[in-house]
Amino acid sequence: MTETTTHPRYIAIEGPIGVGKSSLAKALAAEFGARLVREEGEANPFLDRFYEDPRKFAFQTQLFFLLSRYRQQRELGQGDLFEQGVVSDYILAKDKIFALINLDEDEVTLYESIYKLLATTVPHPDLVIYLQARPEVLLNRVRKRGIAYERNISLDYLKTLSDAYNEYFFHYNETPLLVVNTSEIDFVERPRDLDHLVREVKRMKRGTQHYIPLGSG
Repeated sequence: MTETTTHPRYIAIEGPIGVGKSSLAKALAAEFGARLVREEGEANPFLDRFYEDPRKFAFQTQLFFLLSRYRQQRELGQGDLFEQGVVSDYILAKDKIFALINLDEDEVTLYESIYKLLATTVPHPDLVIYLQARPEVLLNRVRKRGIAYERNISLDYLKTLSDAYNEYFFHYNETPLLVVNTSEIDFVERPRDLDHLVREVKRMKRGTQHYIPLGSG
């Protein structure tokens, strides 16, 4: 039987810090000849201060991210997604995940009222890929890439973040969802790992599927 070579036209990749979203988005965009859309994290003027004092700068940081990502998503909605294809390294809903962790109750209420106004006006992906990894693996990857504003990220924070992502995607049913455990693979350094993952993406049709590779050593 010949394996299908079709793939979703709009793919979005999600997962906690250090899991490899941007690297996979770049690789899939190259593989499929698609437009790459990356979140503008370094453009957030509050991000450095957030990691130094999360309680004080959480709301400003989250609101900036929400409006920045909303602007990007609206631009996608006004273009022709189906001509070239799009691979994004985030979904708009990630803001809710971070908001529920970092904001107090009154801030969450205000934040969600803004989010609900914006979320209904952006396009939905044809496929969401949720990348998982053990918190210890995430911390190692964060340390390895050496981004200055991430130096204060702790293992406890990554555990909290991973739990929040798992909880969100356990209930997720807005689009087809491919859940990939990346703890034992490296699709940047090992081409075969990427090839296997691309094959799973092409096979994905509907519902939720889990891909748990054993690793290539």
